Amino acid sequence: MKKIILTFFGLALLTTLSSCVNDLDTEPKVELTLQQLLEQDPNAIEGILSRLYASFALSGPSGPGSSDISDDPGESPFLRGIINLQDFTADGMKNRWGDDGLDQLTTTSQWDSNNKFFRYLYNRAYYTIPQCNNLLNVLPNAGVAIPESIESEVRFLRALAYFYVIDAFGKGVLATDENFGTSEFLPEASREELFSYVETELLAIEPTIGDNNGYGRANTYVVDMLLSKLYLNAEVYTGTPRYNAAVTYLNKVITEGGYSLEGNFLQNFSGDNDSSSEIIYPLIADPVVSQSFGNTTYIVNGNLSPDTIPILEFGAAEGWQGHRATSAWYGLFGDLSTSNDQRASLFWTEGHSYVMTDYREWTDGYPSIKFRNNDLNETPMSGTTFSGTDFPLYRLADAYLMYAECAINSAPNANMNDALTYVNLVRTRSNADPIILSELDLDFIMDERGRELNLEGHRRTDLIRFNKFTGGNYLWPWKGGTANGSSIPDTYKVFPIPQSALDANTNLTQNPGY
Repeated sequence: MKKIILTFFGLALLTTLSSCVNDLDTEPKVELTLQQLLEQDPNAIEGILSRLYASFALSGPSGPGSSDISDDPGESPFLRGIINLQDFTADGMKNRWGDDGLDQLTTTSQWDSNNKFFRYLYNRAYYTIPQCNNLLNVLPNAGVAIPESIESEVRFLRALAYFYVIDAFGKGVLATDENFGTSEFLPEASREELFSYVETELLAIEPTIGDNNGYGRANTYVVDMLLSKLYLNAEVYTGTPRYNAAVTYLNKVITEGGYSLEGNFLQNFSGDNDSSSEIIYPLIADPVVSQSFGNTTYIVNGNLSPDTIPILEFGAAEGWQGHRATSAWYGLFGDLSTSNDQRASLFWTEGHSYVMTDYREWTDGYPSIKFRNNDLNETPMSGTTFSGTDFPLYRLADAYLMYAECAINSAPNANMNDALTYVNLVRTRSNADPIILSELDLDFIMDERGRELNLEGHRRTDLIRFNKFTGGNYLWPWKGGTANGSSIPDTYKVFPIPQSALDANTNLTQNPGY
């Protein structure tokens, strides 16, 4: 059982957001005032806060069939959107279902503003943001003392939602607790403006959020990781590299956070990963009380099929026969049958073909068995329909590889000897051979990030940062809609602004090329 349970406190923050693009400033409909609620139960603020955390992991307040937004509760959850837009658009993973919209993501082709999967992520972000604004407006008048760390956590969650707007869409509107309640359409905010806002917010809360708020909640080092992500990608987002700033906060995570690599790589992706010493920030799942079709259930069930895989071995009751890795991922390990790298063993090869001749054919490509429902050392007697495996949004291995990338990019605060040490810690943990300093370059880091972090919601962003996503200098299976891969335009470095958002706010303009 997880250490916090994601539940819905309707008395405190039940909003009537019928559409997050239409109602960014909707007033919360409250049956009890926050003051009255807290007078009855001073600990209720923890439950209210958990509801905001849940917006990244669950679809809605009443189980997997409910939705906070007017989009499909199964398809639209935030984490599912991250996987769809970060991993299926990139080189390592493909989906075979052929759904309109998802098909265009998996083949990086024919993107347009009416694709519902772009709308899902945009709507989820702009659901969470006004919820945070609502609470930040109410807290000062709560009538009881609220710890500063609580406000800082709310501001972190808002910043995290904005990070995905920055990364995915490149612009949006800047809805804050200060302009909350305005009756006019908010102006369009550029990528640089959103970047500056998120940076300012994170720097402000980094000293106040606290080092230990409990499992599944943000703390100082979670803020440091988001700052590091922001700075690592700053050249893409703003045109100005900020690698040294990234190292400043990566050093805090690495040297002060108290995290350590798990001895077994799989501990980070098993049902008992809430005990992992490596995970810095998880999105929580539970097969009973936090059910969702959009958390790790989507990853586990989507990679399984009883037609070719004994799904009970992975603690699953269902296999959705949807996702498979491509040779762009498992090819990074060389010959899988002889590789000594533990990560190379996490593909199901029996009954499947190495070459993905047809991305809609289940047996073309190898399903990833990186994530599973069962505990690490458990032999499951029965499977669960929903996953209880938490999603490791941030973990120490990522911080190590980010540090190495900054060192290679000549960040003054980083040095190559430490970078080599960190990379080899990641590799040798999985029984991969250590490398020497002359082998440590950006191409190696891009490949190592694929070996270590694919299917964790980072890959598209990484490929863009390495200038490998668009154009034809790096091809992968089904890039551009062709089996061997073909060039795609630079406009694909951001997604189109959803048509529903453009219709709702005439101040928004479409990204170039769409």
